[in-house]
Amino acid sequence: MPLSLEEIARAVGARCSGDGKTQIAGVASFASAAATDIVFAEDGDSLESALGSPAGAVITAESAAATNVKKPLLVTTQPRLIFARVARLLHEPRRQSAGVHSTAVVHRSAKIGKHVSIGPNVILGEDCVLGEHTRIGPGSCISSGVTIGSDCFIDNNVTIYSGTRLGSRVAVHAGAVLGSAGFGYVRDEQTGVYEAFPQIGRLEIGDDVEIGANATIDRGALDATVIGRGVKIDNLVHIAHNVIIGDNVVIAALTGISGSVVIEKNAVIAGQVGIADHVRVEEGAILGAQCGVPSKKVIRGKGVVFWGTPARPIAEYLKELAVLARMAKKD
Repeated sequence: MPLSLEEIARAVGARCSGDGKTQIAGVASFASAAATDIVFAEDGDSLESALGSPAGAVITAESAAATNVKKPLLVTTQPRLIFARVARLLHEPRRQSAGVHSTAVVHRSAKIGKHVSIGPNVILGEDCVLGEHTRIGPGSCISSGVTIGSDCFIDNNVTIYSGTRLGSRVAVHAGAVLGSAGFGYVRDEQTGVYEAFPQIGRLEIGDDVEIGANATIDRGALDATVIGRGVKIDNLVHIAHNVIIGDNVVIAALTGISGSVVIEKNAVIAGQVGIADHVRVEEGAILGAQCGVPSKKVIRGKGVVFWGTPARPIAEYLKELAVLARMAKKD
């Protein structure tokens, strides 16, 4: 349903400039925009393209509002962020109707909040708790004793093991596995046989976390694996037992994090990073794509980009490459 630019401005925390009655129904790129769409521009070049597009309005920075612009604007210090908020406002995903599908298997002891949707072939175990407005997608298996907060989105074919607790507004995409046993074994020195070390801990996931498709997060061995508030985990990420991840960490696809790693808040982990056991990544550090971090290493440097294997600051890594290049030329 279209909203006026004034209504959108109030909802997303921006300032309206120009005709606030302009009706906006969606977001778009410059190339695909129609008269009822809104686009965003972060700099002068993109603003020129935005103003030349068919879009009905533009999200842009304060400097643009001072110029003589005829097209209606949403003015903000963070155009890309406001664009994302407008997209969520106008393109809210269609949810399943509240209720329990006839093919779902729900244990009689489960506690289900108001307006919860439980899809086809879902299994909900003993003493599970689902908060209000939570959706469980088709084929998902929620084991006994799992707690899921309010306004959560559990997509299709997700498996959540016992001992797992999810906060509110958590999104878990298709095929993810949460709370499975960690990879821990003890070798009998006499026989050479590996025997399983107890994996009887729990998994705690904070509010506003998003977990990508086919990601796996193991429960703690004896204590807890902890995922902090606002963490964003991409597809095909593996997080092992006893890992502690602080608030607002971002982890890109195909990353593997070994047991007992600590990643402090606001760190960024790029794609295909490998982190060995007992590593500490301190607040705000950035691990570039395909970094390898050896056991027990401490990565420190807020805003510093690390690269290579073993991971080191990118400036140092580039100097090493330059030296190697000069040596290769001499040979």
